Amino acid sequence: MKSLADQIREQLVKPTGKKEKSDKDRPGKKAKHKEIESAILAAILNYDNTGNKSMVHVRFDEKTVRTMNQFKMATNVDVTKLVSFAVQHLFDTCPELKLTIKQFIQNTEL
Repeated sequence: MKSLADQIREQLVKPTGKKEKSDKDRPGKKAKHKEIESAILAAILNYDNTGNKSMVHVRFDEKTVRTMNQFKMATNVDVTKLVSFAVQHLFDTCPELKLTIKQFIQNTEL
């Protein structure tokens, strides 16, 4: 039994039978790149989460879940990897979060 996502992927891959004009055949249009050049996408793709063994149950709103699933289909990046990267990136780029944690630990030890 195929999931809905598998069925959609198959439909997206199937050729339509119509010969599409290439970018060369279209005057005035530039060739589109199939891959999006993005530093953040490259960082996500290069992020290694294979050593991560701990699990956390999180909740997202429907729109965010839909966006994450569409991102997975577009880039073939697992949602777990995306979320793991995003949280790590958040803590790396916002040192005030770590400072808040340190202050809490210092206050609880007193």
